[in-house]
Amino acid sequence: MASVLDAPETPEDQGSREPSPYDESEMHQSFHLLIQEQSQGAVEEGLELQPQGPGAGAGAAGASAGNQQALLGPEGATAHSMATLRILASMPSRTIGRSRGAVISQYYNRTVRLRRRASRPQLRGLGRSARPSLRLYDLELDSTALAEEEKRVLLVKELQGLPVAQRDHVLRGMPLSLAEKRRLREEMRSPSRRPRGRPGLLGCCSRLRYACALTLLAFNALLLLPLLALLVGVQAAFPPAPQGPAPTFTGLELLTGGGRFTDTVMYYGYYSNATLNQPCADPPDGGQCTPEAASLPYNMPLAYLFTMGTAFFITCFTLVYSMSHSFGESYRVGSALGAHAITVFCSWDHKVTQKRASRLQCDNIRTQLKELLAEWQLRRGHRSACGRLRRAAVLAFVWLLCLGITLGCTVAVYTFSEHMIEQSPVPADREGALLALPLVVCLLNLGAPYLYRGLAALERHDSPVLEVYVAVCRNLILKMVTLGILCYHWLGRRVAALQDQCWENFVGQELYRLMVLDFIFTLLDTLCGELLWRLISERRLGRGKPEFDIARNVLELIYGQTLTWLGALFSPLLPAVQIIKLLLLFYVKKTSLLANCQAPRRPWLASHMRTVFISLLCFPCFLGAAIFLCYAVWQVKPSSLCGPFRSLDSMYEAGKVWVRRLERAGPRVSWLPWVHRYLVENTFPVYLLSALLLAVIYLNIQVVKGQRKVIRLLKEQISNEGEDKIFLINKLHSVYERKERSGAGRTQEGAAPPARPADHRAA
Repeated sequence: MASVLDAPETPEDQGSREPSPYDESEMHQSFHLLIQEQSQGAVEEGLELQPQGPGAGAGAAGASAGNQQALLGPEGATAHSMATLRILASMPSRTIGRSRGAVISQYYNRTVRLRRRASRPQLRGLGRSARPSLRLYDLELDSTALAEEEKRVLLVKELQGLPVAQRDHVLRGMPLSLAEKRRLREEMRSPSRRPRGRPGLLGCCSRLRYACALTLLAFNALLLLPLLALLVGVQAAFPPAPQGPAPTFTGLELLTGGGRFTDTVMYYGYYSNATLNQPCADPPDGGQCTPEAASLPYNMPLAYLFTMGTAFFITCFTLVYSMSHSFGESYRVGSALGAHAITVFCSWDHKVTQKRASRLQCDNIRTQLKELLAEWQLRRGHRSACGRLRRAAVLAFVWLLCLGITLGCTVAVYTFSEHMIEQSPVPADREGALLALPLVVCLLNLGAPYLYRGLAALERHDSPVLEVYVAVCRNLILKMVTLGILCYHWLGRRVAALQDQCWENFVGQELYRLMVLDFIFTLLDTLCGELLWRLISERRLGRGKPEFDIARNVLELIYGQTLTWLGALFSPLLPAVQIIKLLLLFYVKKTSLLANCQAPRRPWLASHMRTVFISLLCFPCFLGAAIFLCYAVWQVKPSSLCGPFRSLDSMYEAGKVWVRRLERAGPRVSWLPWVHRYLVENTFPVYLLSALLLAVIYLNIQVVKGQRKVIRLLKEQISNEGEDKIFLINKLHSVYERKERSGAGRTQEGAAPPARPADHRAA
């Protein structure tokens, strides 16, 4: 039977927004008439479920008369009356999605409206009567198959015109079956957009590296852009007078960073300490003013100091925002209860269509369930006292060995750095000897993680999460301690040893050498080390391709970014070198990943590794680099031979000199010295900002606690609502049973034969 929905158009419908399909109440209202039409068929559907037998005719007659005959439940289950079935059939959960054509039509109209809001080209040539709508629409699929197919084609065209994120959002919200959504997604996808290669492996491993690389590219771009615009570009436009003949380019400069690169905008020493474009009132040669001299003066020391501070402040703000955003995406606010059910019912990605990717996702979910069960058993398992002591002894022994390796590497770096100070100064013809210290540091950073990995096999952690975090912690301690020794070597020892030279240039070149050699060793380890390990694993051990080590690769990115932050003050173009390094490493690592590695057996760890990556970038790395730079700006005396601060006792003193000049400039700018004196030099604003930051953190913690409490209350409310529904259904069932019995009694009394006259006369 075809059901036609005829809803008259009201003035509110014209030019108004249709009810959102994501709101349950609005969705139920938009399908209200459809529900009423289709709920009328519940009686016929219920009658078809009744058993056929000798007494079926009477039962059918009774049901036809009053529509109150209760249905027999399967295997003793609770049977509901026809009125109860009609109420159940009218529930939104029973009706939404029943008419596939109506859903497609409604979402077509909504998608057209989204395209109009986005000012995208619309489908022309369609009259008002040809546009799909819920009005005058035949809901039976067999009679409107052609019209539904036409509306499907129009819906696909409109969805293709939306942005990708908005298209996926609309498609996910459609109350259609998964098969229908998958069909629509396949129809929307053009042949050129179909995935190629090995999407499963890329989705598991390379996605994390791709996300981390994009994050680092954003940080370096934010750091590089103000330096290029306000420092490098201005100084390149007004270069200082050359100090002598420029050295010839030999190619060794690409490794050492010295030679021809020394007297360029690459390093701190090239930048002038004068005011560029001197004002016309004080011409430098005593002659007449030129148009160039009459332009706005540019204080290079002040620009250097404030540009560096502003660039690092922007980086800090972006880093903190990224960390908070990543925490919000990776960790749920609610409790961890029900993680097994969530994994079973909510882990499948319905965008996956290829067989290989589907198989890999099945393996991932199975592995995740195994790990969740292992974690659950680990919490419930009990060890004996001897077992716990033996376990603690093994862990302590391994940690002592790892700390001993770290201490040995630290002593080696310190000893070799002292030896390099004794050998200084290095003549220009032996510039390659400057690569010795960076070479030792890179060798230790490459070899020590493999020793840690071998010792970790003795621990045999039951939790894979703990195993990865322990590896990250050990490698992070090694790299941070090594960088700490180098920072002491640069600011504590080299400054005193290079009093007659430009020590800032030396520090910038040293960081450049560390970055270049780290890039070379990473390439060798990726191209040769992973290939060699793959051959050993496949041909000797018979285990197949080795797994992709996410922890080690993430720490390599963190280490390289820390070098960039440490050296930005002494080499403003170092972020550009880091960007080039990241781009090359990404494609090299991607090629090696596809050829030499397989997806880890615990790929679900990558979902939280991005949060760990951002957190490590923020606190140990960026915070340590900021402390190092603040010490260099406030405490260390600049070189008297080069750089924009050569005549000052500290880099920070450039701000004080500028304030004194402003005080003599006149009353028009008198507010600027006041701002510097009371907001920059005074410590009270710093304490006030710190207190406000702590207050905001405390309020956020309280908000999270409140959200958890609300979630707990909502869960209790959902449970109570379920109990209420069961109670109401039982009450309705009992009420209709009583009505059925009373109606059946009245029917039997009305059907009883009247007394015969003969009997009456006899009485």
